[in-house]
Amino acid sequence: MKFTNGYWLTKEGVEPHFAATAVEAHKCGDELVVYAPDKQIHTRGDTLNRPELRIRYSSPMKNVIRVRITHFDGQADAAPHFELYEDESFKGDGSVSPEEAVFSAGDFSVHIPLGGIWDVSFRAGGKIITKCETKSTGYIFSHRDHHFREDPFLAFPDGDTRPHAGSFIKEELSLQVGEYVYGFGERFGPFIKNGQSIEIWNADGGTASDQGYKNIPFYLTNKGYGVFANNTGKVDFEVASEKTSRVQFSVQGESLEYFIIYGPSPKQILERYTALTGRSPLLDESTFGLWLSTSFTTSYDEKTVMGFIDGMLERGIPLNVFHFDCFWMKGFNWTDFCWDKDTFPDPAGMIKRIKEKGLKVSVWMNPYVAQRSWLFEEGRQKGYFLKKKDGSVHQTDLWQAGMAIVDFTNPDAAQWYTGKLGEILDMGVDFVKTDFGERIPLDAVYCNAKDPVMMHNYYTYMYNKTIFEFLEQKKGKGKACLFARSATVGSQKFPLHWGGDCESTFEAMAETLRGGLSLGLSGFGFWSHDIGGFEGTPDPVLFKRWLAFGLLSSHSRLHGSDSYRVPWNVDEESVAVCKFFAELKKSLLPYLLEIQKEAHEKGLPVLRAMVLEFPDDPVCQLLDRQYMLGPDILVAPIFSADNTVEYYLPPGTWTHLIDKRSEAGGKWIKEQYAFTSIAIWKRVK
Repeated sequence: MKFTNGYWLTKEGVEPHFAATAVEAHKCGDELVVYAPDKQIHTRGDTLNRPELRIRYSSPMKNVIRVRITHFDGQADAAPHFELYEDESFKGDGSVSPEEAVFSAGDFSVHIPLGGIWDVSFRAGGKIITKCETKSTGYIFSHRDHHFREDPFLAFPDGDTRPHAGSFIKEELSLQVGEYVYGFGERFGPFIKNGQSIEIWNADGGTASDQGYKNIPFYLTNKGYGVFANNTGKVDFEVASEKTSRVQFSVQGESLEYFIIYGPSPKQILERYTALTGRSPLLDESTFGLWLSTSFTTSYDEKTVMGFIDGMLERGIPLNVFHFDCFWMKGFNWTDFCWDKDTFPDPAGMIKRIKEKGLKVSVWMNPYVAQRSWLFEEGRQKGYFLKKKDGSVHQTDLWQAGMAIVDFTNPDAAQWYTGKLGEILDMGVDFVKTDFGERIPLDAVYCNAKDPVMMHNYYTYMYNKTIFEFLEQKKGKGKACLFARSATVGSQKFPLHWGGDCESTFEAMAETLRGGLSLGLSGFGFWSHDIGGFEGTPDPVLFKRWLAFGLLSSHSRLHGSDSYRVPWNVDEESVAVCKFFAELKKSLLPYLLEIQKEAHEKGLPVLRAMVLEFPDDPVCQLLDRQYMLGPDILVAPIFSADNTVEYYLPPGTWTHLIDKRSEAGGKWIKEQYAFTSIAIWKRVK
């Protein structure tokens, strides 16, 4: 959110109060507490009629500093909070001298000058890595109504009277020359985030806009540190946009807490960030193979399903999972966990027949209950849905007619909902696609009485945690797997996630990769996407190129909106391409299983941005059309119909995994590839 009008002026109606000086500092337990009014104090009169910010510095673990900025301390806390994991054995150390206050957390420290201008510096190895300079730390009061867009899920309800609706706390951290910013969750725009305004606000906006399904208030830079804004609500970031040499982030309310995480390498930053917010469990090896879906609105029954499965197996295409999308249930009834008897008269028998072919089974669900669902009346009577202020059920016709939203903050509602899901799992279903979770209204009343604005992003955490933990109970540790679309901080603990509704174009294929790279730099270990794109039907060239990309991703799924995605429906050559890359991925399974241990133990993604493996290579800091599959395999998908790819091979010796030639790196390469090949190189160590 921008508060200024250019460099010199503030926007009309905006009343800023910036920390001007640190007038006092002292140690309080494990914290260093600093007091900062909005003006230099020269006389006693300067202490009157002005705000003062209290900034507390502490540490949850080595090389991580927590900063909490507060204006008014007496506000009620109606927000949910991310589940964080602190190292209780580690405590930072604060010291105060007449000239400055210092708080140290291992090799990382923050320095606050006392009595002079506000100029806080974060240091490591004797160097300043970032700073809070003049007009960086502030309390803002705005008289303008500018909170959210005109959208029922993004706007405050009429008559909102919450206190301090115009109060914001904001912080700015300086950027060095040549400093690039990455992360913020799964974002499909430019990979390097400099110059962007970013709203941390989950929305069902597809993959071709600035909205995102998985918004994470965390970024890292190529200068050795990351920043995590610990707020479940809407966090606004101005990344070298409002001020070109700073990252600004702001939240509504009276306090802002953030963590600054020193690496210095991006891998170390991610390791510490995920130690704080959680890491992915290990997944069953079957999940790494090819998933085949019914697609969304296509017409299918058991004959169709078995025809697809048999067609894949007869053509020698390795297949691990078959997925039933929405219409395994009858339309207008989602979600009721009842197989559509007109289409699937013997679901238990069908699942048994599928599993006899060596496949796992996945089904679609979401957290909404349509009015026609047999679950609706039971849920309404028992109070299991989000409510309006008058106590009635919060309903909408957007998606399903009269649908209600399950309140997962109600333990009884969560148990009721998973109990219904359990009946499906008992038939033999293995995995669950947990769709949606972004369309959560802001005037809802929750069982836990938390602020609905602060619950909007957090809802997906409650939703997916409930389902994942239930799957673990039913299937056992290491056997649970979701295919989730929405996410927030910590959702990496409930894998896996896919990229949402992309179009069937080369441009969408590239934006999908950018989303996956950004998500991987936000603490998520596993990620997938719809091969060929979701919206529309891919032409044969696009489909074959996306097959290579999809089958060289963490997880691989054939899925679409209104067209079947079996390869022979595209052309016969697609069958050969699908078979080739499915077999290639199968041959890489031992390697992938080793890589997933790094996701589990260190928070590193399977599909990695080049900068993660080659942080000191200035070329790799810019790349977003190629990636590393784990630490050793480079993949450069083809994003054009002319079969040409141009990519960068970092210094070292590389062997092509398909044609076995060797190449010295440190150069750009431009090549053409047949459909049954791709630029895929393994590092020779």
